[in-house]
Amino acid sequence: MPDPTDEFPAPNTVDLSPLETAVLKVLRSRTGPVAEEEVPRASGLSPEEVRGSLQRLRSKRLAVVEEIHEATLRPTPRGESALSQGLPERRLLDALRSQRAEAEEALPEEERSAAIGNLRRLGYLEPGMPLRLRPDAPPGEGELPQEATLRRIAQGTAAHDVASVRALERRGLVRTDHITRRRWAPSEVGATWPIEEAGERIGPLRGEMLASGAWKTGSFRPYDVRAEVPFVFGARPHPYPSWLEEFEEILIGLGFEQAEGPLVETEFWNADVLFMPQDHPSRSIHDVLHLTGIEGRLPEGPVADRVAAVHEGRPLPGATKPLSLGWTHSYDPRIAARSVLRSQTTAVSGRYLARAPEPPFRMYSIDRNFRFEALDASHHIEFGQCEGVVGQEGISIRHLIGIFQSLAKAIGIGEVRVRPSYFPFTEPSVEGYVKHPRLGWIEVFPGGLFRPEVLRPLGIEVPVAAWGIGVTRLAMVALGCNDIRELFQDDLGRLRDGRV
Repeated sequence: MPDPTDEFPAPNTVDLSPLETAVLKVLRSRTGPVAEEEVPRASGLSPEEVRGSLQRLRSKRLAVVEEIHEATLRPTPRGESALSQGLPERRLLDALRSQRAEAEEALPEEERSAAIGNLRRLGYLEPGMPLRLRPDAPPGEGELPQEATLRRIAQGTAAHDVASVRALERRGLVRTDHITRRRWAPSEVGATWPIEEAGERIGPLRGEMLASGAWKTGSFRPYDVRAEVPFVFGARPHPYPSWLEEFEEILIGLGFEQAEGPLVETEFWNADVLFMPQDHPSRSIHDVLHLTGIEGRLPEGPVADRVAAVHEGRPLPGATKPLSLGWTHSYDPRIAARSVLRSQTTAVSGRYLARAPEPPFRMYSIDRNFRFEALDASHHIEFGQCEGVVGQEGISIRHLIGIFQSLAKAIGIGEVRVRPSYFPFTEPSVEGYVKHPRLGWIEVFPGGLFRPEVLRPLGIEVPVAAWGIGVTRLAMVALGCNDIRELFQDDLGRLRDGRV
């Protein structure tokens, strides 16, 4: 479609403000395009004044702009630290070569597994434990591939190994900065447009001008009917919350009712009620975010005592036999009362089941959780989870897998792959994966059947299928997003286009 402004001849009634005149003079004084950041220095104006004047000159067809989009790799603060201290795998390799005892203890626990995995892939380590160098391990000279890539990125070298760059991004050691640079030049009309040196003309009338009568002697700027008017964008929801609402509608249509729980939880509801032992690794500081200065309280009534009984392998009140052997330690109510940021919405399921709903029942909850995670394309310290339970006679793992497949189909995702898994509170347990076009198969559908040690202390006698869908990852696939962090971005240009 032709531009309506093409019907008009070259502007012959356009009037320039002093700021626009100063900027146009700078553009005309150069033999080629001028970088936008150079114009303030050459004109003596502020960057804000220059940006506004350039846009007005462009709307008057007196200036043209060339936009150059650049993507620059740079180390993150963690990457800069790795440059000075060495990557975890380098430090581990040096410790092994020096035959230092307990070499794996040279690294913090959160870095150890990645370092061991990288060295094994590069052929440095024997399989199994304890850690040992292979007899045919590569020589010690030279850098490891990711070391070399990280150094070249820090030096600004252009050539990079793509696989190493992606690995460094996943580890949070490098990031990509997207920058748009603008270069301005006068248009054909602007290059010859006569510039008047007249004083400042009146644009919008202000109240004091009317009151003082100054408008009677002033010179008015002409009104250009061809000038582009600003486009006003209407309000619209962010794509991610909007998609979550659609996902909720699907669950409600399947007969699920919504439940909610607090973000600040006690370890009792976050883990104990789910039959997770109090010394379970996932309850360490490396996963769960503990809170200080907030004292939690155990629930009133018999629930806390019944949960303690199954943890210690004792019979429930009124029963003659325990449900299982329990765990090999005494149950500590002080640990149960500690406050944490909720790490899983399964805590909502525990609270819901403790209310003894009448079967058959179906419940869902979509809410935020928090874990101590290294940020990468599929991990975030804050993540959304869709919790769900179905309780009725005859429910089985086949019904659960069918629910996963139905939900995936409803949001336009095709194949779901399922494999056996392990969770402390379900048996049997499964993990469901969907295919992301860039990241490959990612886990989004973990679930299983709640163990009797979870259900009986809460007074539930029917089998219950449960899941904690990684709804944020699911949204990545459904919305075509390649990085989980993009779901939380505030780039208005992308959001106006409906992209995340």
